Amino acid sequence: MTLEQWTDVDRFFSDRLIATDPALDGALRASEAAGLPNIQVSPSQGRLLGILARAVSARRILEIGTLGGYSAIWLSRALPPGGRLISLELSPEHARVARSNLENAGVSDRVEVRIGPALESLARLATEALAPFDLTFIDADRPNLAEYFDWAVRLSHRGSLIVVDNVVRNGAVADPRSQDPSVLGVRRLVERVAQDNRVEATAYPSVGVKGYDGILVATLVRDP
Repeated sequence: MTLEQWTDVDRFFSDRLIATDPALDGALRASEAAGLPNIQVSPSQGRLLGILARAVSARRILEIGTLGGYSAIWLSRALPPGGRLISLELSPEHARVARSNLENAGVSDRVEVRIGPALESLARLATEALAPFDLTFIDADRPNLAEYFDWAVRLSHRGSLIVVDNVVRNGAVADPRSQDPSVLGVRRLVERVAQDNRVEATAYPSVGVKGYDGILVATLVRDP
């Protein structure tokens, strides 16, 4: 099959299962107009994130990698009254666009975007008197995925979910010859997860409008 066919299949489902949403569509347009890279999750992936958040009755969500706030809108809409999402973003410009998109979507009251290197922001989070996160979504630079995952476990509790995007890398993750830093980062993540007896995990390859990729999903089976 070709990327065109994958895209057609993806859109077949999203066109029928996901209603047109002015706030989400507007977030995509605003992100494009601001020159942000077109690397946010697809509508089907955004819906999946919302379903997962509701499935674990998430009240506290952590996102590593805000970009234009598209996935944060999906996740924040799954929160119950009083729920909170903290999203970490390196770029001040991306954060500015995201905050505007979150405001336009009517969810800025439950989302906090923090600017700075994610590893530094995560270390600061660990010093705050915050309840553990019920779900963490990691969609940031791949070389640091293993470290992001370690922090996500530390900031979670038994039963929490951790979702990592873009782990298949067009199949390159299975190519031992690849020296791509992103691929090496994913492989190091998988090795780290496999050695961590606090979690159970699986990865799910997928094809669609984002090409050939997939997610890793882990749940904590022991307290960190």
